[in-house]
Amino acid sequence: MPCFKNAQEINEISLLDRAFHYGDGCFSTARVRHGKIELEHLHMARLHLSCERLLLKADLSLIRKSLALLQQQFLEVNGTLKIIISRGEGQRGYSLPDHPADVWVFFYPKVVDDFQIEKIKSGVLQQALGLTMPSLVGLKSLNRLEQVLLKNEADGRGWAEALVTDVQGTVVEGVSSNCFIRLNNTWITPELRYNGVHGVMRAEILLRMQQHGIHCEQRFIDMEEISKFESLFFCNALSPMKVVTELNQQALNVQACIELFNNLQLNQIR
Repeated sequence: MPCFKNAQEINEISLLDRAFHYGDGCFSTARVRHGKIELEHLHMARLHLSCERLLLKADLSLIRKSLALLQQQFLEVNGTLKIIISRGEGQRGYSLPDHPADVWVFFYPKVVDDFQIEKIKSGVLQQALGLTMPSLVGLKSLNRLEQVLLKNEADGRGWAEALVTDVQGTVVEGVSSNCFIRLNNTWITPELRYNGVHGVMRAEILLRMQQHGIHCEQRFIDMEEISKFESLFFCNALSPMKVVTELNQQALNVQACIELFNNLQLNQIR
């Protein structure tokens, strides 16, 4: 697993790095195919916004420089990039150090093909998300303890992905995905005003739905509506559609998701 810090290959991290001490930074996970980051413009836009909100002075051009170094090492750069922006080294305490942030790029090589539909069984987790500080809503900060605990519960239930609600009793997302729901013959994706991640694949799917004239509501979804779901799928940068065949042992309509996948040509993400 090659790792680059500020476009220099490295295999260690400082004991004073604030990413380790405070989770002080943000990240994005992207699929790379033939040396090109898929949905790069959306990943970069979110990283820029995250750096602005978190007051991180990061040179994001170092991501492309790191990718260029990878292309010198591999005949084909295919797999996953994990891009981490860390505040860098600092002294004890929360006060911000006055220096540029560090840009880390981790590469996990893997053969990648066109996206395909995945089918899974899922359910609703008992643990709930809290509400997030408004300036942090939507960002992928390095503090992911909620997701760590939620993933542990999902694994214990044998679910590859699971539906997550919040303390207000509304549906938010999956553990590591956003979600789209079909209810009363209408596509809906939860409004993410108080928590949740503004995923790049969610943004891409919403754009394609708009371009194809497919209506999709963004609204709050109460837990009481879960039993009425007709269809459900999860999406993230590494998978545009994990179709749920059963939710809490209740069979869902898979065909509606398949038709949407084909209409939006989600096998072709660039």
